[in-house]
Amino acid sequence: MFFDELDLEEEILDGLWDMHFEEMTPVQEATIPVILEGHDLIGCAQTGTGKTAAYTLPLLNKLLIEGNPDNVIKAVIIVPTRELAQQIDQQFQGFSYYLPVSTTVVYGGGDGKGWDVQKRGMLMGSDVVIATPGRMISHLQNSGVDLSHVEYLILDEADRMLDMGFSDDIMKIISYMPKERQTLLFSATLPPKIRQLAKTILRDPREVNIAISKPNDAIDQSAYICHEAQKLGIIKELFKEPTDSKTIIFSSSKLKVKELTHTLKRMKMEVAAMHSDLDQAQREEVMLAFKNNHVKILVATDIVARGIDIEDIGLVINYDVPHDPEDYIHRIGRTGRADATGSAITFVSDAEQGKFHQIEEFIEREVRKATLPESVGEGPVYAPELGKKQGGRGRNKGGKSGRGRGRRDKGAQASDNRKRKPQSKKENAAPATSSEAQSKPVSSEQSAEGNRKPRSKRRGHRRRKPAKESENITPNPRQAE
Repeated sequence: MFFDELDLEEEILDGLWDMHFEEMTPVQEATIPVILEGHDLIGCAQTGTGKTAAYTLPLLNKLLIEGNPDNVIKAVIIVPTRELAQQIDQQFQGFSYYLPVSTTVVYGGGDGKGWDVQKRGMLMGSDVVIATPGRMISHLQNSGVDLSHVEYLILDEADRMLDMGFSDDIMKIISYMPKERQTLLFSATLPPKIRQLAKTILRDPREVNIAISKPNDAIDQSAYICHEAQKLGIIKELFKEPTDSKTIIFSSSKLKVKELTHTLKRMKMEVAAMHSDLDQAQREEVMLAFKNNHVKILVATDIVARGIDIEDIGLVINYDVPHDPEDYIHRIGRTGRADATGSAITFVSDAEQGKFHQIEEFIEREVRKATLPESVGEGPVYAPELGKKQGGRGRNKGGKSGRGRGRRDKGAQASDNRKRKPQSKKENAAPATSSEAQSKPVSSEQSAEGNRKPRSKRRGHRRRKPAKESENITPNPRQAE
């Protein structure tokens, strides 16, 4: 289905045309008409399916039709992290290019100047406020922000917000809003706690379940069954040959991230660390360097496992097995976005075999066990059912050996892991996109099929409509600290 088949205003369609967005993703096709009709919604969709555009476009359409003559806050989007807030604001700026719609991004960190910019933006009546829960409550208590005119509330990545302990904060923010509003809740999963939240804050919601949390089929998954001391040696072998694509190495420990980054820098690798001990300015500097290819390898905690959309990430490495299968899904989901392929490698030590087996059961497939490079020596048997004590060294005694078997393994295995095509296609898998808001571009040949002719006025250039006064002080996502 194409965007111009929807009942969207011309200014929005013009912006989509200029951005080469024509065809909708499944989550957009299923949710946008429901939102335009004014229904509350529970949307289950994982990262990479285009859910940001699924709520951004109908919201912009409603704001354009209704206007905001009283300069009040009409829509609030609550998200778990500042990085996701910034990314959503960037999507709004693109989609609303021809619209007089203003946004304010509200999150912690930075200095007093950032606080003042956020406060001024909300008091002057930004159409849309994109906020993290803690910072929003601080403004409600100290800045005199008025949410009594809010007509649209969106909770994005609701499951993660509840996991982070924001349940009470969310309810407190909602208490400042009128009960008569349209509420949209998006989550990668729908556990009982999400159902309970939806029952509390939504009214007769429609439910759209597009993507059960499973990895994208475009991601080639593999695992090295190894001893903890062998992990660094595998890293050395994987990066013996330079690569043009970016790599994220995930670890669950801030201390391990710092130590690994220091070690890789000593090995003359272009690497940077990303973890919660960095202040906002440092985080933005690291992410900008990574996006611009000044840094090829990002060593990070799960702080970048969700809500970060960076192109050309060809490889994700789990230096340790994540504690939760959902974290595994989100980690490896940083690669294989849009129509691109990618590789995900997990290092599984003796003590982590049980956790990794749980991940395999969760994703309902056995992850390919790669042969260890010859240089690191022989690894343990993969025998999670036997337990740690019985899962020691061996050669295929009830499990798959990690022993190296030839000279080819040194360099070719790393190349295989990066370039191997997906092994299978799942019938109902939802396609990922290169951005949370992006649909697949359609070529001119595809547009011509079925005598679909683009609207002639979209071939020219339009002047942007003048922004409201409040838009002039809308913080740039890289300046609002």
